[in-house]
Amino acid sequence: MFLPENLAPDEASPEWLNKGDNAWQLTAATMVGLQSVPGLVILYGSIVKKKWAVNSAFMALYAFAAVLVCWVGWGYRMSFGDKFIHFLGMPNVSLDAQYLIKQAFLGYLPNATMIYFQFVFAAITLILVAGALLGRMNFLAWMLFVPLWLTFSYTVTAYSIWCPDGWLSKHGIIDYSGGFVIHLASGVAGFTAAYWVGPRATRDRERFPPNNILLMLAGAGLLWMGWTGFNGGDPYTVSTDASLAVLNTHVCTATSLLTWLMLDIIFFGKPSVIGATQGMITGLVCITPAAGVVQGWAAILMGIMSGSIPWYTMMVLHKRIWLLKQVDDTMAVFHTHAVAGSLGGILTGLFAVPKLNRLFYLVDDWEHYIGLFYGFQTGRTTAGFKQLGIQLLGILFVVTFNIIMTSLICFLINLVVPLRLAEDELQTGDDAIHGEEAYALWGDGEKYESKLNSVYEEFPPPTKGGEVQMA
Repeated sequence: MFLPENLAPDEASPEWLNKGDNAWQLTAATMVGLQSVPGLVILYGSIVKKKWAVNSAFMALYAFAAVLVCWVGWGYRMSFGDKFIHFLGMPNVSLDAQYLIKQAFLGYLPNATMIYFQFVFAAITLILVAGALLGRMNFLAWMLFVPLWLTFSYTVTAYSIWCPDGWLSKHGIIDYSGGFVIHLASGVAGFTAAYWVGPRATRDRERFPPNNILLMLAGAGLLWMGWTGFNGGDPYTVSTDASLAVLNTHVCTATSLLTWLMLDIIFFGKPSVIGATQGMITGLVCITPAAGVVQGWAAILMGIMSGSIPWYTMMVLHKRIWLLKQVDDTMAVFHTHAVAGSLGGILTGLFAVPKLNRLFYLVDDWEHYIGLFYGFQTGRTTAGFKQLGIQLLGILFVVTFNIIMTSLICFLINLVVPLRLAEDELQTGDDAIHGEEAYALWGDGEKYESKLNSVYEEFPPPTKGGEVQMA
């Protein structure tokens, strides 16, 4: 068959390469990278107290760079390479040109593209973990934590769930784009690490106003728009399923933001900007495991639940459960990522459409990927319950493994350097740690601070006995 010269196969564009898929995958990967750098760099640097702006932003920037070096050094092959043990690939470098230009394990892409795409997901996972540790973790301890957690935690969950040889992958778990691998894992790991690192200074826990809400919104906007690549890139092809995933992502997110906003107005009396941002994040997280395998109406329902259930756990249960009150989770990643990620994984087990799963997985035995509600509809209730059970098994595995592994990593690091900054450094902040400050302004923003306190309490309602008074 005659092909135009620019489409004809040659040494640089072999027959297996799809130029359109490759172009979209590189674009999607860059969009995900922009979620971290500059997205979360800006968000972290602006949502914290002024004295922590530089350190918080730099924790994200450092993690992005450190993960890439570890990823091409050994991480990618441990996550997606040849089987080493039951839940892990063989460690190996991903730098040889002959390997990089060969076809990837999925899609019509070279390995180099797949490595880059998977790297930005690994990087944002560590940056999300950092959100729980802002304002008190020793930066040297963070420098050690990033490569250790990537090597011994992230690779195991990625291989188990996303690699075709992974044990949960073979069981048929549905995690479209990282509800388990990224969000549940980062939420649990961040909360666990926050427990071991310890809390911020008492004054910071009591008063922690954002230093720049406008910049926070800019970072949040980059995070939201970057999710087009986050969920749109996971079919590894420019397909109708990719388009569906992108639309579902934004529909769920907008619904979640509006739901959270309404709850803030009803119970707190004011439309909180920080609250709306949290609702945006929970919507993005909740739809991620389901993005390309659910109907649009399901995305709406998921948005309503992701804007209300994490709101309830954060604004009500957090103040009533002893353990949640003890752990200083700066950015509330337990609620926005662990709770919302688990919720998304469970709802995927309810709403996943068999036909859409076929579009995504492109396998003959696609019918075992079936949401429970569609199992009822088609008379395949056993398969539906099995799918929901596999989703719950995935949650149990990710939670248990990350609690254990993150605790071990923190214990080992603490043998070398303290996990928490010294008290004098906690009082000073950026200048004591980096010798640099974010703004050439007098004071710490205390004089003109807003009534906002933290991600947990936007506009605190009247209290009685220490509990939120619900209308």
